Amino acid sequence: MKITGFRSLTTVHRWGRPVGDANGFVAQGVTEVPVLLVETDGGLTGVGLGAHDEARRVFPALDGQDPRAVTTLYDRMLAHTFKSGHAGTAFGTIGAFDMALWDLKAKMASEPLWRTLGAADRFVPGYASGLDIALDEEELVELYAGWAARGFTGAKLKGGLDTERDIGRLRAVAGVLRANTRSPALMLDVNESWGRHQAVRLLARIEDRVELAWIEEPVRRWDARGHRAVGRAARTAVASGENLTGLEQFRPLLAADALQVVQTAGVWGITHFLRVATLAHGHDLPVSPVGYHANPLAHAAAATPNHLVTEVQDTGTPAGLTVDQTIEDGGIVLGDAPGLGITVDESALAAPEGAGWARSDGPHVRPRAAGLRLVPESGPPGLAGRTSAGTASPAVPGPVHRPARSERTERESTP
Repeated sequence: MKITGFRSLTTVHRWGRPVGDANGFVAQGVTEVPVLLVETDGGLTGVGLGAHDEARRVFPALDGQDPRAVTTLYDRMLAHTFKSGHAGTAFGTIGAFDMALWDLKAKMASEPLWRTLGAADRFVPGYASGLDIALDEEELVELYAGWAARGFTGAKLKGGLDTERDIGRLRAVAGVLRANTRSPALMLDVNESWGRHQAVRLLARIEDRVELAWIEEPVRRWDARGHRAVGRAARTAVASGENLTGLEQFRPLLAADALQVVQTAGVWGITHFLRVATLAHGHDLPVSPVGYHANPLAHAAAATPNHLVTEVQDTGTPAGLTVDQTIEDGGIVLGDAPGLGITVDESALAAPEGAGWARSDGPHVRPRAAGLRLVPESGPPGLAGRTSAGTASPAVPGPVHRPARSERTERESTP
């Protein structure tokens, strides 16, 4: 079987709530989802998710190749972008193609990807993460009550702008999750919004009142000394890595003993995750994938010996996509459909008009004040200008029936 072409599609995810972080949020709760289809002469199509703006430049590295040679083709794509560099959009494009190739490889074997990768258990422990900085405390409790109904015992909140607000929100969510455990795992993600001069002081204030499992991206992603300083001063673990591309960007932080939890982003692909996980394993560190639509890295996480827990951001799926997995018992239960288990109904895809990740004032634009604030901000960024069109009530994952599963036992899903 040979690779013959690709097609680029786009749909949207309707979150039913504002989503974002310390850098901004999408008030209307609708975001675009790029879909990449890799076609073959054998009639199979591989599905990859994530931005792939460089697809036309990268595809010649794959054209006419056997899709089963996934890791070789991954390095071939890296080599193809050698002169111009393989970070940013190029790395994201490689990740989307890589995801589609792994999907094809497992489909050719007529088995789910978690089986192809050598996992024995379809269950992947998870933690809830609502991208929730724009929610008030009442909305926050309602959202995480739905996660608690699905058995979750850990949650990651977005914060970093107002320490007192963060403490109140963390305590509120802890109260919800105590329905499942007497000691919930709480994480706080400040998305690089603190400077090194702030991080130690602000984290100490939070730690005096809330027990954290980890603090995420307390300083800039590449700041090995800054991460190390935070880790040495804190009781909680330091987690980072979702925005790093390539092992060369992880090595300085691991060499400096700056991280206690190593993360990777779903949009960088399966092979990247597996390689970072191996690097982390060599340093006796756990790895934790950051969530993305359809949880594609869960298949690889199931086969990774040092996997700690996977971020789960929503229980819904983008328009036109169905995924063979369920969110229950505090994690992801992967299905038996071949490949990633993602089915694309092109007739049901939704146009991305008004979707928000790409907006010039969206959460992917770093504010000028990031890392330079001396006093708290009153609420999430842009909240004062939030209109009624952006105040949809949060979508709450409802309770699910939990059938008995003889092939696995109940387990704790948090670090």
